[in-house]
Amino acid sequence: MKNKKKDACKLDKFFELSERKSSIRIEVFAGITTFLAMAYILIVNPNNILWGGVSDPRFSSVFIATAIGAFIGTLLMALLARMPLAQAPGMGLNAMIGTIIGGAMGFAYSYSNAMAIVFISGIIFLMLSFIPYGKNKKTGKMLSLREKIFEGIPVSIRTSISVGIGLFIAFIGLQNAHIITDNQFTLLQMVDFNNYELWAKGGIACHAMVCIFGLLVIGVLSHYKVKGSVIIGIIASTILAIPLGVADLSVLSGKVPGISWKFWENISAFFSGDNTVFLSVFKGGFNFPEGSIMSVLMLIITFSMIDMFDTMGTVIGCCSTTNLMDEDEKPINYDKMMYADSIATVAGSVCGTSTVTTFVESGTGVSVGGRTGLTALVVAILFLLSIFLLPIFAFIPSASAACALIYVGVVMMSNVIKVDFTNIKNALPAFMTIITMLLAYSITKGIGMGIITYVLVNGIIYLTDLISYKLGKIKVKPKTDISIVTLIVFILFMIYFLVPTVL
Repeated sequence: MKNKKKDACKLDKFFELSERKSSIRIEVFAGITTFLAMAYILIVNPNNILWGGVSDPRFSSVFIATAIGAFIGTLLMALLARMPLAQAPGMGLNAMIGTIIGGAMGFAYSYSNAMAIVFISGIIFLMLSFIPYGKNKKTGKMLSLREKIFEGIPVSIRTSISVGIGLFIAFIGLQNAHIITDNQFTLLQMVDFNNYELWAKGGIACHAMVCIFGLLVIGVLSHYKVKGSVIIGIIASTILAIPLGVADLSVLSGKVPGISWKFWENISAFFSGDNTVFLSVFKGGFNFPEGSIMSVLMLIITFSMIDMFDTMGTVIGCCSTTNLMDEDEKPINYDKMMYADSIATVAGSVCGTSTVTTFVESGTGVSVGGRTGLTALVVAILFLLSIFLLPIFAFIPSASAACALIYVGVVMMSNVIKVDFTNIKNALPAFMTIITMLLAYSITKGIGMGIITYVLVNGIIYLTDLISYKLGKIKVKPKTDISIVTLIVFILFMIYFLVPTVL
C-alpha cells in the first residue's frame, strides 16, 4: 500500500495532477477516450499512403510505422511537454504522400523520396522551434522563432481558431458516421432516413443511427456528470453496431486481409523485410527525379506550412477550453509542445510514415477532464500495444468514434463568445477563419484565409485613414495593427495558396 501511495505521489508531482485539479483516474479515462477517438488512423494511414491498401505487401509495415510514430510523438508530448495532447501521422498529409508516390505530382517519386520530403520539413520545424528570436518582455524568457510566429497571429484569429476546429471536428464526425453525405447538386445533404434501402444491414442509415445513439448516451451522462461518459458512449454504440451490421465481428478472428494477430511476422517484416519502410529515407530518399527540384521545394514548403499551422490551431483549440492557457492567452508549455511536434515528424519519417502532428481528436480527452501529460502517456502506451492487438482496435467502427468527435465540437463551440464580432476589422477575419476551416476541410487554410483577410482589411483601412490624415480630414494619425511577423506570415500564405507545387 505504501509503495502504491509513493508511486501515486510521484505521478502527481511529475504531471502536476493536483495543481491542475485532476487525478490518475480522470487522466486514464481521458487517455483511453482520446485513443478510441483517433485509433482509426492505424488503418486509415496505410490505406491513404499505399494505393494498393491491404493488398500492398508494405501495409503491415506502414501500420507499425504509424503506431510507432504516434507512440514517439505522444510520449514526447507526455514527458517533455507534459500536456494532454496526442500525436499521430496527420490526415490530409498522408493522402498527399499517397499522391506523391502515385505519380500524380508529375514525377516518379519513390517511397523513399516521399519520406525524404517529410524528413526535411521536420528538420525545418526543429530549427524553427530552437532558433531564438528575442525575449518575452514580461518573463524575460527566450522565445523561439516558432513562438514568435504564434505571437504574430492576431488575437481575433487566435480566438476564432478553437471555434473553427470545433466545427471542423464535428463535421468529420458527421461525415464518418454518414449522417452527412455527398449530393451532386448541393454538395452535401443529410442521410435520407426515410429511404428504407439505406436501413439494410450495415447500410449508411445504420451507421448514422449508431453515432446518434452514442451521442445521446454521451449527452445524457454528461448532464449527470458521469465520469467516462464519452468512453461509455463509444462502447454502447459499438455494442449496438454489432446487430446493425456496422461492426464486423470477423475482424476479431484475424482472418480479414491486412488485419492479423500474427504480430511477430509483421514486426519482422517491418525491420528486415524486402519491402521494409523503416529507414527508407536513407535508402536513396534524396535522389529525387531529374527536373523535380522546384516541385520538391514547393512540397517541402507546403508540408511545413500545413504542419506548423495545423499544430498551432489544434493546440490553441484544445487548450482554450480549459485552464491550460497562460496570462497572454498562449497554451502553457507551448515551446515544449513544438519541440515534441517537430521531433516526432523527423522520427516518423525515419520510421516510414507521413508527418506526425498533434491530433484534433485530443479534444475528446480534454473534454472529459484530461489536463496533464498523464493523458498523453496513456495514449502513447495504447498506441504501442496496438501493434500487438490490431484486430481489437480495428473492430471499433468509425461511427462509434464519430459520436465523440461531434461531442467535442459541442464543447469547443462555447469559445464563440470570446470572438469579438463588434469590430469588422476583427469580425471578418475571424469569420473567414471559422468558415474556411470548416468548408475547405483544412485548419491551415482556415488560418491562412483569416490572416490574408486580416492584413488586407486592416491594411486598406489604415491606408485610407492615413490619406485622410494627410488631407487634414482627421486629426489623429492612424496606427497600423499589422505586425512585421503577421506580414511575413501573410506573404508565406500567399505563396502557399498561389504558387503551384508542380512547376
